[in-house]
This record gives sequence, C-alpha cells and structure tokens, in this order.
Amino acid sequence: MQKLTKKRLRGFTLIELMIVVVIIGILASLAIYGVQKYVASSKTGEARNSLGAIRKGAVSSFEGETMEGTLLSVSGSVGSSRKFCPNAPAVPAAVLAGQKYQSSDADWSGAGWSCLKFSMKGPQYYQYSYTGTDGTSANGSGAGFWAQAVGDLDGDTTTSLFSIEAKVEADGTLRVSPAINETLPEE
Repeated sequence: MQKLTKKRLRGFTLIELMIVVVIIGILASLAIYGVQKYVASSKTGEARNSLGAIRKGAVSSFEGETMEGTLLSVSGSVGSSRKFCPNAPAVPAAVLAGQKYQSSDADWSGAGWSCLKFSMKGPQYYQYSYTGTDGTSANGSGAGFWAQAVGDLDGDTTTSLFSIEAKVEADGTLRVSPAINETLPEE
C-alpha cells in the first residue's frame, strides 16, 4: 500500500518539464510571428483606403465638366472641358521609417489636395502623393493621373509602394485600374 502511494506522489521528471517548456516556446514564437503579420496587414489598410479615396476624388473631378466663366455673346456657345486635379505634393515630405506622422491642415491645403477633397486628420504610416495633368484639358488620349502611398513600416529602409493610375483613351473615356498595385506591402 505504501508503494502505491509513493508512485502517486511522484512529480514530473526534468525531461518531461523540459519538453513542455520547448513546446510552449515553439507555440509562442509561432504566435508572435502570426501577430506581427496581422499587425502589418492591418497597417496596410490605411494605404488601400486612402488611395481609394484619392481615386474617387480624381475620377469625380475629371467627370465633372467645367466651362469658361466669360460672358457669352448672343447666340454664342462655349465648349466644356474635363480636367484632372493639379499635382499634389507628397505628405509628409519624406518617407516615414517605422513611425507615424501627424499631418496638419496646412499639409493638405494645396490646390491638388483641395481638388481631390482628400486630407488625413489622424496619424499616418504612409507618404501620399498625386500626379495629374496639372489641371490642363484632358480630353485627348494619354492624359491621366497616378497616385501613390509609400511607407516603411518596420524602419529597415526598404519601402512598400501602393499605387493606382488612370488614363484617358482616344475616345475620351477614362480607364482606371481596377485594383491597387502593391509592391512589398508589409515592408
């Protein structure tokens, strides 16, 4: 009877405890890797959403026709034109290296950003820029716009690039890329 009680009171051996510690370590490293990928993926959502808003503003600007504001003579006519927003400078001026940037209203006050009706109120991970046709007539083929978001989420100087573009065809229709181009999105 006493022999049976001693076996029940016996604890785990050192080998068994070490196996448990190793298994917990492996599971923890896998969890950390998965969480880091998830966090990086959620940060890239900022770039995707912002470029979508910039695209919407650029297309709306182009589709809205403009006319000269001069007085017409009797029986006179004036043609309408479709224009892209003028270029918008990069905000912030330099690519962020593993940091967030809190922009001010002044950063987004330029003619390009105002025309696009785009600004960011909260901190941002990416540098945004827009290149259009500087407000010139865009009825001919070849005109278009290009918008990008550049970031360095982990601060290793390797940047990620998200971009979207559009082009006016020879018949005057606007063709916009259906998806955002992504290069090294989680960098």
